Amino acid sequence: MPVHLTPNAIPAIMAGDLNSKPLVQITDIKLIGTSQERYRFLLSDAVSDHQAMLATQLNDRVKTGQVKKGSVIQLIEYICSPIQNRKFIIVLSMETIILDCDIIGNPKSMVESDLTAQKAQPNGNLQQPARIANNQLGAQNSATNVQNFRPTVQPPYQPPPKFKNHGAIVKNEAPARIIPIAALNPYQGRWAIKARITAKGDLRRYNNARGDGKVFSFDLLDSDGGEIRVTCFNAVVDRFYDAIEVGKVYLISKGSLKPAQKNFNHLKNEWEIFLEATSTVELCPDEDGSIPRQQFNFRPISEIENAENNSILDIIGIVISINPSVTIMRKNGMETQRRVLNLKDWSGRSVELTLWGDFCNREGQKLQDIFDSGFCPVLAVKAGKVNDFSGKSIGSISSTQLFINPDFPEAHSLRDWYDQGGKDAAVQSISKDLMPGAPKNEIRKTVSQIKDEGLGRSDKPDWITVKATITFIKTDSFCYTACPLMIGDRQCNKKVTRSANRRWQCDRCNQEFEECDYRYLLQAQIQDHTGLTWVTAFQESGEEILGCSAKELYLLKYEEEDDAKFGDMIRTRIFNQFLFRLKIKEEIYGDEQRVKITVVKADKINYSLESRHLLALISSRN
Repeated sequence: MPVHLTPNAIPAIMAGDLNSKPLVQITDIKLIGTSQERYRFLLSDAVSDHQAMLATQLNDRVKTGQVKKGSVIQLIEYICSPIQNRKFIIVLSMETIILDCDIIGNPKSMVESDLTAQKAQPNGNLQQPARIANNQLGAQNSATNVQNFRPTVQPPYQPPPKFKNHGAIVKNEAPARIIPIAALNPYQGRWAIKARITAKGDLRRYNNARGDGKVFSFDLLDSDGGEIRVTCFNAVVDRFYDAIEVGKVYLISKGSLKPAQKNFNHLKNEWEIFLEATSTVELCPDEDGSIPRQQFNFRPISEIENAENNSILDIIGIVISINPSVTIMRKNGMETQRRVLNLKDWSGRSVELTLWGDFCNREGQKLQDIFDSGFCPVLAVKAGKVNDFSGKSIGSISSTQLFINPDFPEAHSLRDWYDQGGKDAAVQSISKDLMPGAPKNEIRKTVSQIKDEGLGRSDKPDWITVKATITFIKTDSFCYTACPLMIGDRQCNKKVTRSANRRWQCDRCNQEFEECDYRYLLQAQIQDHTGLTWVTAFQESGEEILGCSAKELYLLKYEEEDDAKFGDMIRTRIFNQFLFRLKIKEEIYGDEQRVKITVVKADKINYSLESRHLLALISSRN
C-alpha cells in the first residue's frame, strides 16, 4: 500500500501555515555545532524539501534511534525562523509514524522563487499527492502484511488571496501563540508562555565598570513540567518587581533567550529568559489547575552522602533539633544571621541544614516555635545547596524555598512513618564536626603552621582559627576617614579627603558632606608559643580587638590631641588573648607577592569551651 505524505507541506510551512501538523519525511540528518550539539534535518513532502533544525530537547530522539534518515514523521509543533538570512523550519515537537522507509518521490530543494511561483499559480500541479514510486517497497508491504499507516491527508495549501495595495502595511498585532517552556529556543520570533511563578529572588544591587544597577530573577513552571528562569535588570525591574507574585499564573512574551548561567541557575533548562522594555507580563486572573504549584524531586538523605559539592537538590525530613539564630561575619565583612537544624528521614540518615539571612527569623523562628511546643515538624526544602566541608550538609541560597508541614503525599508518608516508630529509629548523621566542643568548620592552627604549610598560596584563601596574643599595634595609621553614603544597600566606605571648604569629599560618589565615618585599618602583631606574625583588622574585628570605635580613638588622638590617654587605651589591649578567625590569601603588591592575613573575627577566650577543646585534643592523640 503506498504511503502518502501531506501534499504541499513544505510550501505551506514556508508561507506561514503552522497549524496543519503535516506528515513529512526526513531525507537527511546531519550533526552540527561544536560547543552545543544540534541536528539539521532535510524535510520532504515528496515534491519539495527544505532545511530544518531540531530543537535541542529532542536530540535524544536521534541518539536513541527513534528517528533516522527515511523516517516519516508528523510535525506537531514547529515554526519557521530566519537563521543567517535563510529560513529554517524549527521542529519543536514531532511523532514518528514510520521509522524505516525508502525515500518517497524525487524532492527538489525549496527556494524563495519557488514559493513565489506557487503563490502565483495556486491551482498548479503541486496539489497532486505524492506517492512512492518504488514498486519493490509496495510489494514488500503487501507480502509481509506490515502495518499500513494511512494518515488523514490534509487539504492542499491554498495561499491567501492577493489584495490591492490601498495603504501602508499593517503590523501583525495578533497575540503570539502559547508554546511549552520546553519548546523555547533563541530562533523563535514571536512566542508566549503561560506559567506559574514558583520562586522570586530578592532585589539585588551591584556596581561594576558600567556603573550601578539592580537585578532580580524569578522561576516559572508550566503545565508540561517545563521550568525556566526569568531575569530583569534596571528599568525592567521597576516595571515587574512589584507585579510578580509567587504562586500566580502569568502570560509572558517578548523576551530574549540566552544560555543559562549554571553557576547561578539550577533549573533543568539550557536557556534563560531576559525581559526587555517591550516584554509583557500579564496576570491570568482565572486559576489554571493544570499548572502545578511547585515541582519537587526529593532525594533521600542517604543519597546526599554521594552528591557533588555545590549541587542543588530537594530534600524532605523531620526536624529533630534546632539551634537559636546567631550573628556571624561573612567573608565580605558583612554581618548575617545563621541558624542550624537537623533533619532525619526513613533512609537511616540525618543531615545538618543551615539557614542564612532572612530564613533564620522567618521560617527558622516558626520552626523554633513549633519545635519548642513539643512537636517535630516536617520540612521540605526546595533548592538546597550541598556542602561537603567536614561531612555533607545542606545550606540555603537565595532561591531556596522552605515548606513547613506541607500538604502533599511525601510529607504525609513521612509523618506516618515518624509517628509509627520512626521517631525512635536510630539514625547516623552525615554531617560531622571536626572537633568536639569546637565550632563547626573550625580548623585550628598555630602561627608557625601558617608559613610551614604554605597557607594562602593556593587559588582559594585558607580559613583557620588561631589562639594568640596581641603583642604590638601600629598607631600611626590605625583608621581612615570613610564615605558614609549608601550605594544601593551598601555603604560606599571609600576614603574621603578634606576639600577647600573644609567639607569631606568622596571622589567615587562625587559628593561633599559635613560628617564622615571612621573605619579601622589596623595593623597588629599576634604571637603564640610557636611564633609571631602580622595581621590586618578592619572595622568590626578592629572594634573587637580595641574595645572601642575608630571614631573615639581618632578624635582622641587628632582632635583632642590627648596622647597620654590614647596611649593608655592602646596599652590596655596589648597582651590580651583572643581566638582569631583568619583569612589567609596571597596577593600582589606592585611586582611582589605577599601573603596577607586578615582578621575576620576576634573572640575573647571562653575558658570552658577551650578546656573542652584541649581535652578532646588530648583524647584524640591517645
